[in-house]
Amino acid sequence: MKIFNKKLYFTILCITLSMVLILSIIASISLGPVTLNFKEVWEIVVNKLLFKEIYECTWKKSTESIVWNLRLPRTLLAIIVGAGLSLCGIMMQALTKNPLADPYILGVSSGASTGAVIIIIYGRFSVFGINNVSIGAFIGALLTSVLVFILSRQNGVFSSTRLVLTGVSVAALFSSITNFLIFTAQDHSKVHEALFWMTGSLGGAKWDKLLLPLACLLISYVFVIIFSRGLNSLLLGDGVAITLGVDTKFLKNMTLCLGSILTGFMVSITGVIGFVGLIVPHICRTLVGSDHKRVSTLAILLGPILLLWADILARIIARPEEIPIGVITAFLGAPFFIWLIRKSSYSFGGKNG
Repeated sequence: MKIFNKKLYFTILCITLSMVLILSIIASISLGPVTLNFKEVWEIVVNKLLFKEIYECTWKKSTESIVWNLRLPRTLLAIIVGAGLSLCGIMMQALTKNPLADPYILGVSSGASTGAVIIIIYGRFSVFGINNVSIGAFIGALLTSVLVFILSRQNGVFSSTRLVLTGVSVAALFSSITNFLIFTAQDHSKVHEALFWMTGSLGGAKWDKLLLPLACLLISYVFVIIFSRGLNSLLLGDGVAITLGVDTKFLKNMTLCLGSILTGFMVSITGVIGFVGLIVPHICRTLVGSDHKRVSTLAILLGPILLLWADILARIIARPEEIPIGVITAFLGAPFFIWLIRKSSYSFGGKNG
């Protein structure tokens, strides 16, 4: 009966969050510097998706352009990035057994940002075409991950305290490198483009930029689902995981690699958006416990909701101007981070899995 109640509770929670996500999508497309009529938004989207004029075109061409070329790609990108950063946080926290770990705190986002800015300013890897910035961000994310985990080892073992401190230091180092590159660049148009990476934005959303991060997100999610038991056992310690037959070396390497790839692709499109990977996993664990199968499923619903509303606030608070979304997430995430540090009784569990 207890197991049934847990399954029913989880199902109801997922359905509720799915409904909230749908409402958030509607709000994201409708709200902004220009508020659009939802009926027109719905009719435009249906006509475009079905490639037929199901509804008579009574709206302006500018409205159709705003919905299909600007708002809808931006909304879909917020969903992908919100889910991706949340999943990255789950993977990093499982890997390090540290509840304070996420791509932003561990410096992975800053490293990815530095890699992307190098590509923008110096134009390397042009052979990869539109994906060259993504390649640079990925390389930066991977190098940062390796550097942080090497420096945080103590007698061959990860130290949670050293990991967080090393991550913060490496993040500061790569942020200073990024600032140096921007302020010493000769091409001012590239400087303007590179500044985008410092605060994060969903304004660069385009249809052709959604496929790769979506594919990477799906692969990472499938990985977490398949290896959820192994990731669960990592939270109990390497010794316990090995006793249970888990190949900890393979699992850690794959988690690190996929987490870095996922972070690299997200940052390559949106710039640095902090704290999403910290806030969402903890809320999910509080709601459903520490089982990675349930936590990750909940996170790919809750993460997009958080980022969609952060983006809505970024667009409407100072309209017609737009506040960088990284400012909004930092405003929400920094107090949450302080609360986690002060809450000494916090553990990974929340509710028993």
